[in-house]
Amino acid sequence: MSVREVVILGTASQVPTRHRNHNGYLLRWDGQGILFDPGEGTQRQMLRAKVAAHDLNRICVTHFHGDHSLGLAGVIQRINLDRVPHEITAHYPKSGQRFFERLRYATAYRETVALTEAPVSADGPLAVTPAYTLEARRLSHPVESFGYRLVEPDGRRMLPERLAALGIKGPDVGRIQREGSLGGVPLDEVSEVRRGQRFAFVMDTRLCEGVHALADGCDMLVIESTFLDEDARLATEYGHLTAGQAGRVAAEAGVRHLVLTHFSQRYEPGDTAGPEPGGEFERQARAAGFEGELTVAHDLMRVPVPKRR
Repeated sequence: MSVREVVILGTASQVPTRHRNHNGYLLRWDGQGILFDPGEGTQRQMLRAKVAAHDLNRICVTHFHGDHSLGLAGVIQRINLDRVPHEITAHYPKSGQRFFERLRYATAYRETVALTEAPVSADGPLAVTPAYTLEARRLSHPVESFGYRLVEPDGRRMLPERLAALGIKGPDVGRIQREGSLGGVPLDEVSEVRRGQRFAFVMDTRLCEGVHALADGCDMLVIESTFLDEDARLATEYGHLTAGQAGRVAAEAGVRHLVLTHFSQRYEPGDTAGPEPGGEFERQARAAGFEGELTVAHDLMRVPVPKRR
């Protein structure tokens, strides 16, 4: 059975807290696994979330601040320790090549797995597979940062009532799908386009063109909301988003499910946000106009990608 979900491994920004680990997000896309931004402690969080090294096919790093990349060393060594039998591809900003190499070879270990380095240097497609196209867009942060977007190819949905009306049944259904027409009946007459699903991952950034391009039309958007709106000046200064900004982006982009994460330690329990920061972050995202499904992420939760309409 195919599974499409995001496993939240960590949700803290800058430093881990008693309640939140450094960043880490696994996108399960049918039989593929894409690990985004493995911060410090990701290997242990994977164990707690029952995520195995064998589940990984790609690693995508948005930028080389520690809360998004310090876990690379442990994850890469675990991949080799467990002798993952398939190739794993790593995407990361090309300008941070020296950081990737230092993390990959931080200590001595035996390399047993083919880890392909595929650094990102510009906007555009990174990989095209039968299941999805992986794209990158430049973001606005004090160090070079890229967001990632996964787009499933459009398919076609057969219309049983149209097939029946035209007497097309059995093996002929497969034939018209393969050949595009049957007995003068075009495929368009008995089917409709089934829009492929879209997923985007947006971390540390100010508002910029890349944020809007990544979010456009997504079924699910996982996006940082480091600050609450009253700290918008700090967000701009340090290259981050507020909850309200994230909500507005999602509303304007037509996002179906918004996942807020990467919370500043200033909003820990007992602070002005209340017993947990979730309530105030959600309130501000809603006040900005977002009306779809919304999740304020916490460590080890699983968030299903919305089913097709």
